[in-house]
Amino acid sequence: MGPRIKAVEAFALRLPFRTEFRIARGSVGSPAAGAPHVYVRVTADDGTVGWGEARPSHRWSYETEESVLSTIRGYLAPALAGHDAFDLARLHRTMHTEIAPGLTVGQPIAKSAIDLAVHDLIGHRLGVGLRDYLGSRGADSLPSVWIVSTADPAEAARLAAEAVAQGYTGLKVKVGLHVERDLELLAEVKRAAPQAYLWADANGAYDVAQAVRLGRGMAALGVNVLEQPLVANDLAGLRHVRSTLHLPLALDESVCSGPDLLAAIRQEALDVLVVKVCKMGGLYPARRVVEVAQEAGLDLLGSGLTESRLGLGASAALYSAFGMAHPVDLNGPQFLGDDPVATGPRIVGGTIHLPDGPGLGVTLDEEKFARYRRPD
Repeated sequence: MGPRIKAVEAFALRLPFRTEFRIARGSVGSPAAGAPHVYVRVTADDGTVGWGEARPSHRWSYETEESVLSTIRGYLAPALAGHDAFDLARLHRTMHTEIAPGLTVGQPIAKSAIDLAVHDLIGHRLGVGLRDYLGSRGADSLPSVWIVSTADPAEAARLAAEAVAQGYTGLKVKVGLHVERDLELLAEVKRAAPQAYLWADANGAYDVAQAVRLGRGMAALGVNVLEQPLVANDLAGLRHVRSTLHLPLALDESVCSGPDLLAAIRQEALDVLVVKVCKMGGLYPARRVVEVAQEAGLDLLGSGLTESRLGLGASAALYSAFGMAHPVDLNGPQFLGDDPVATGPRIVGGTIHLPDGPGLGVTLDEEKFARYRRPD
């Protein structure tokens, strides 16, 4: 039996943002507004502590800073008191009992923050790093994509060229901001960075006709993958788009759980699974989904939600463990002006260098944590 969970605490932080980041649904962060983050501390009865992170983004999903805080403080924290911290399966059953799923995982970003903190706690208790605990260390570093988020083709070309000059081998272009200019946008990026892995992400902005027309144009340009062209629940439409295009189709918002993945596979609606630890409720459920995807012969893309280096490090360790072949979309450091992490993963040019040390391999800067913490 492992240590028992004594307390689960949630802290609201507002981290500075370098530049506005827009997806098809609107802005997910800006210098004026900053970015909401929720850090979670789990303390065991033997004094061992673990930290996790949630990065709610109401333009990406229904979870908000307020809902993450109220879910953790009012429901999950009381339900988990006294639980064996090593029993991750039971921990997730308890969270799913307390906050029931709807069509898919209920409040996964809130649950993921607790899951990360418990993994961190376990690692500190055992004296092992997350990569060792996952059973496959993988590579010590991962290539990362640079996000191109603009509707201006000339600006997109400039950003792509600058990213390649910094060492980035992958570019993720947010399309759907101005649908009729998307092909021009991608053509300029391809011209500026012809050797880069080119990943177009529509965040559900297209209808079926647009997805087919633009997807054919993307294939002709040499785009490597098209992510989530249609809304999440239109698996029939996604199947039609996939059957029409000679371009790998990736799903993100459509797949947040094992049952979601099985439904998409049965509909023959995807070639590639986009893995986000936070949307799946944490490392424990994400591992299970990834294993099913690999057995089904799907390609994998790693992603995130502009997490600070706390959440980024956890995702990077998982993606390394599963040997993901393409540059990953862990773009927090591209957009965040700072975070309260003292030691953790390092991002140099286009490469994420994974940390050593127990748990997630992250320590916090107490002064910065206090500076960015929002009053309750």
